[in-house]
This record gives sequence, C-alpha cells and structure tokens, in this order.
Amino acid sequence: MSAPVLYSFRRCPYAMRARLALLVAGCQVELREVVLRDKPAELRAVSPKATVPVLVLPAGEVIDESRDIMAWAFTQGPGSSYGAVNPALVNAWLDDNDQQFKYWLDRYKYADRYPEGSQREYRTQGEAFLVRLEQQLAATQGDYLLGVAPSWLDIGIMPFVRQFAHVDKAWFNQSPYPLVIAWLERWLASETFLACMKKYPQWAQGHARVYFPPAQGEPLAC
Repeated sequence: MSAPVLYSFRRCPYAMRARLALLVAGCQVELREVVLRDKPAELRAVSPKATVPVLVLPAGEVIDESRDIMAWAFTQGPGSSYGAVNPALVNAWLDDNDQQFKYWLDRYKYADRYPEGSQREYRTQGEAFLVRLEQQLAATQGDYLLGVAPSWLDIGIMPFVRQFAHVDKAWFNQSPYPLVIAWLERWLASETFLACMKKYPQWAQGHARVYFPPAQGEPLAC
C-alpha cells in the first residue's frame, strides 16, 4: 500500500470524526466507502468486528477505534493546531460523549426499539450533555469548545450532536441552547465539514483507488 487505507461509512458519526481528523491533520488515505448491509470481506479480514472506521497502515497495523485513528492522525499530521490540546481534558469529554450521550442518542433516534421509555424521556436524558456543551461554550467565550480556534474536541463531538439535532430539527432549532445551535451551524457550513461529507461510491475489490482528501499527484506520506 502506498497510503493508509480507511474503511468508512459516510454517515456514521465515528467514521465522520475519523475523516475530519485525517482531513485537518493533512493525512491522505485510500478511502474505501462501505455499505453497512454489504460489508466487504476485506474489512472483515482486517477487523473481525467489522465496524467502521478501520484504518490499515502501510506496515499492516490495524487501528479500528475512531478515537485511536484521531490520535494517530494528530501525531502524524504536519503540526495541526487541532491536536494542540490537553489530552486528559479531551478524553474526559469524549468518554462522556461516547459512553453517556451516545447511549441516550441511540434511544432518542430509535425510540421504537426501546419501548420501556418514551422518545421525549430519552431526549431529556440526552439534553444533559447539551447543557454541558452550552456551559462550555459560554465559559470559553469563543466559537468553539476550547475557545476561538477549532480543536480535536470539537470534531470528536460534533458528529454526534449533529445526529441528535436531526432527530427533530424543529425542536432542536428552538431549544434553549443557542450557543450549541450556532456552534453546530458553523460546523455544518464549514468547508472542512463539506469536504468530509463528499459522497463516494461503494468500494469493491478491483475498483480504481479513491484518495481522501482527493489525490493531487502522489499520496501524502503519513
């Protein structure tokens, strides 16, 4: 392989944050877009759990957790300011996002699968995290979670807030979290996010290689 290979699915929030990290860190990968109902054998072979994202490095090392892919990108990329953060602070936030907020997000989005509670009850539980985000944005007095510049923390959390917002966009847009709403809107309109969400065809063995970000000559050495 001349570049790392990333197995991804465009709408998955875990894969989304991995792509965002690779993009802003300046690491180019060979992108293999997966359709979750039709996962390729090559993905299952490198990662038996067969969930995205999965990054396969040229030497054969497999990284199959989104947070680890983000960490790898920010150690390999050419000095991205996104990675210049307190790792303990970022990981504490991401723990809450991944273990608490995502739990209620799934139940809010797929309430019919969890009839023991109502969708509104699940949304209320998830709102506790939005309250924290609102307070954090107020405390930093900036456009982003750690101040005036975007960071690893923003791209680690934003895809999940985006998913939460889209369950009921009308409710979210009038919810009592104006700083979170504005923060999310900035991200969704940003060139970085639009580049991350570019559509690619489903990958299959024998297809021409697709590079992310799009190749300009030879792949970057990350």
